[in-house]
Amino acid sequence: MSSSLPEGFRVKHVAPEDVSAINALIVAADEAVMGWSDSTEPDLVDWWRLVDLEHDSWFVESDSPAAYGVLYRHGDIAELDCYVHPSYKGRGLGRWLLEQGQERGGERGLETAQTWCLAQDEAAGALFEILGFSEVRRYYRMLIELDGPPPQPQWPDGFHVATFEPDDARDFHAALNEAFQEEWNWVPKPYDAWYEHRVESPDFDPTVWWIVRDGDEIAGVLRGEPQRFDAGWVGALGVRKKWRKRGLGLALLHHAFGEFHRRGETKVALGVDAQNPTGATRLYERAGMHVAYEAVAYQKELA
Repeated sequence: MSSSLPEGFRVKHVAPEDVSAINALIVAADEAVMGWSDSTEPDLVDWWRLVDLEHDSWFVESDSPAAYGVLYRHGDIAELDCYVHPSYKGRGLGRWLLEQGQERGGERGLETAQTWCLAQDEAAGALFEILGFSEVRRYYRMLIELDGPPPQPQWPDGFHVATFEPDDARDFHAALNEAFQEEWNWVPKPYDAWYEHRVESPDFDPTVWWIVRDGDEIAGVLRGEPQRFDAGWVGALGVRKKWRKRGLGLALLHHAFGEFHRRGETKVALGVDAQNPTGATRLYERAGMHVAYEAVAYQKELA
């Protein structure tokens, strides 16, 4: 049984009109730890499309917004995304949110809970460990500043790149799942759910999705977004195993950088598992990207 909400606070489920207040809370929490934040309201709205806000969200208020958390179901995992405004630290709100999330995950029959914090946030990490969570993984947000035109992509002989077309959707989805099947914590999304979330998204822009083919076969794919986390965004980059170590990943990155630069973006960013089995972090460094910040994933089995 989770603890009671600390005295002087009230809670409700998140509503779409709360986006400005909650994003400001997230930005304040990030800035208190690392001095800056890349959270934006459109990013938050996009994330909420995956969450049952009516049942799996908590917005805690007092005289002002104090804390926020959501549960997202990722396979059999309850992913808990929680923030406390720095003005309300030390009141037990972080513990309360995590307890709510674990209880809700158990009600939904989920086996595991996961949560995250910035690597510098020692207080959050200590709280997670008190509550029985253990560190399981680290992730990087990697970034490149486009001070000028990036290098031209160097495509191996016989390969050609094309922009995504509607008829490519099933093959694109299959290629992405194959490329990521060795990734830690990867849960393939069924085609219909993937199509609804990605292709039917109000922000969908097929002109920043690319496919590299070897003849008629898809060798690699890149899913971009024109503006996400205050940068041009590489949401997914995958090369199928048969075609790895031929420079396709680097060429796709340079191709994306060039298009983002043409559109006036000054930064391009992505997220990556620090222990990625395909050596993706080394690829991104070769492309000129650097680690902007590090996040730590914690995990706990639910009884």
